[in-house]
Amino acid sequence: MTDEQLSFLRPVSWTRTDDVVIIGGGLAGLFCALKLAPRPVTVLTAASLGRGASSAWAQAGIAAAVSEGDTIAKHVADTLEAGAGIVDENIARLMASEATDRISDLLEFGVPFDRDLEGKLQVSREAAHSESRVVRVKGDMAGRAIMQALVAAVRDTPSIRVLEGYVVQDILTSGKQVEGVIARDEAGNGPNKLRMPARAVVMAAGGIGHLYAVTTNPSEARGGGIGMAARAGATLADMEFVQFHPTAIDVGKDPSPLATEALRGHGATLVNDAGERFMVSLHEDAELAPRDVVARGIFAEVKAGRGAYLDCRTAIGSAFEEEFPTVFGYCQDAGLDPAKDLIPVIPAAHYFMGGILTDANGRSTLDGLWACGEVASTGAHGANRLASNSLLEAVVFAARIAEDILGLLPDPKTNPWADQSLPHDDGDEPLEDSAAMTTLRKTMSAEFGVVRSPEGMLEGLKTILDLERNNKRQRFENALLTAKMIAVSALTRLESRGGHFRTDLADENTDMAKRSFTTLAAANREAERLVADTSVAAE
Repeated sequence: MTDEQLSFLRPVSWTRTDDVVIIGGGLAGLFCALKLAPRPVTVLTAASLGRGASSAWAQAGIAAAVSEGDTIAKHVADTLEAGAGIVDENIARLMASEATDRISDLLEFGVPFDRDLEGKLQVSREAAHSESRVVRVKGDMAGRAIMQALVAAVRDTPSIRVLEGYVVQDILTSGKQVEGVIARDEAGNGPNKLRMPARAVVMAAGGIGHLYAVTTNPSEARGGGIGMAARAGATLADMEFVQFHPTAIDVGKDPSPLATEALRGHGATLVNDAGERFMVSLHEDAELAPRDVVARGIFAEVKAGRGAYLDCRTAIGSAFEEEFPTVFGYCQDAGLDPAKDLIPVIPAAHYFMGGILTDANGRSTLDGLWACGEVASTGAHGANRLASNSLLEAVVFAARIAEDILGLLPDPKTNPWADQSLPHDDGDEPLEDSAAMTTLRKTMSAEFGVVRSPEGMLEGLKTILDLERNNKRQRFENALLTAKMIAVSALTRLESRGGHFRTDLADENTDMAKRSFTTLAAANREAERLVADTSVAAE
């Protein structure tokens, strides 16, 4: 394609690629772009800005030790306890220590956090927190409000160029050096595929929830960023640890609407068909037990045919609509009145503790590739994320990445668009689920869900490998690679810990109280061994 053709297909402003390219338009990506300003950056996002990001759906808020009597040390201690023995304590302390500064940044960007009559930040308590420390917006609207404020700030920042409708499919490398990305134009604004050179690539592409049939995540969260990084040679960490939110509203929607944990923090209880509070006998904290414990409790009731329901009638009652407008709207859509009716709930894939291994500055094991948000594995969450630490982690490490890039590459450079177009292709895996994607999602929910058996996991791995052999779609390949590495990591962790629970090994193994690390090459070798070893199912 000639330069003249390129200039015709692109808006006039598309005269360059910036040397910093950010993949993803969620909280982590937008916050990083804002912290890099006034350095020119390009943000690539598959959906329109602010949509397709799990950040916008986060209900509870951001954990920060801002209330009287709370301390950073308490926040760290709660994070370590929830993480089931494998949290990187230094990372957790760094994250908790920088929380108040990042809350201040968000306030400056216009986030309307709730305040009390004295003007102090209002906080609520969530499961496994020893103090009330979740900074929120109108009870359950934090994610939406934060994203609205950041989108507005990004739109008003001249140094940030957002290219909407671009799906990144490949990371360009030379050895261990990242040199840019290949993006596919889904919106028809220019050449079908573009090569975008960059000195710094920030991966903020979100999580993996849509790999599961029951999830609270948008369809864009299918692990593509992790798969791309794996193909480029990056080291991944903690891939077996998937967090299932206990209380997705079970009304047959995809994604499943979420009933925030803050409801239980306000006194809502979990009951079965007989009205029994089944969590009381399972954990001393009952409904406020760690998420993996509550998820398994609900899963057991649903599987036994007794059902599981959130009872908000006494604790919240008529104040529900005002206190939790988002959940109230979900219930109304389903024909429920949470002030009078029980809310049917089911565990759903919600958050991924694994991902691209990064250090304290968000650097991956590839030079020139940083990662933040759910796509990254910093070590802050261990085997089980503490509620509302996810948004905190996103902004803390997005800011650290921006500072690192500005220090490492102080002089911004731009690259011309000329000769960056690639040959046209006939399309790729659609965002709507194909038959193969539907099979993958069912397999992941059945075999790598809340409860995992060795036999089921091995069959699940075989299904993933079959899908991989028959696949010709690059976007689906990225998703398959992520699923395969979750499967292999789950099969090789011979214990139960946090979000990883095996029916054959229900207890923790002290010898495995450490994080796990892998590469695509290592996972491929292990997958071959596992499939060939007929004794795996009996381990």
